[in-house]
Amino acid sequence: MPPRRRVPVATGRAAVDAWRSLGEATERADVGTAVRYTLEELSVVAPGRSVEVRVPPFGAVQCIEGTTHTRGTPPAVIETDPQTWLAVATGALGWDDAWQSGTLRVSGHRADLTAYLPLA
Repeated sequence: MPPRRRVPVATGRAAVDAWRSLGEATERADVGTAVRYTLEELSVVAPGRSVEVRVPPFGAVQCIEGTTHTRGTPPAVIETDPQTWLAVATGALGWDDAWQSGTLRVSGHRADLTAYLPLA
């Protein structure tokens, strides 16, 4: 069963478009909506619970099939700030570039989203 949508598609796409045009000048509410929408999209494209993607303070999602994670820290974690996440999720910044810059913190052997990104 696909995950329940919390952000309507039209609202999420509008927030991503606002971020694309304004970048860091985007209002906080739109950044939060864009982050939550892209995280939901990731969970649809890569269903599963073996990797947790965290974008504080706006959201987190578990994705990618494999070992099932039920409590505590999952075996693979990706954490980044909202601006970096949106740049990687939309293709404005490459996965390797974000990782090498240090703004993308990755742990675990499954924590590679290059097969699923960019989302939009």
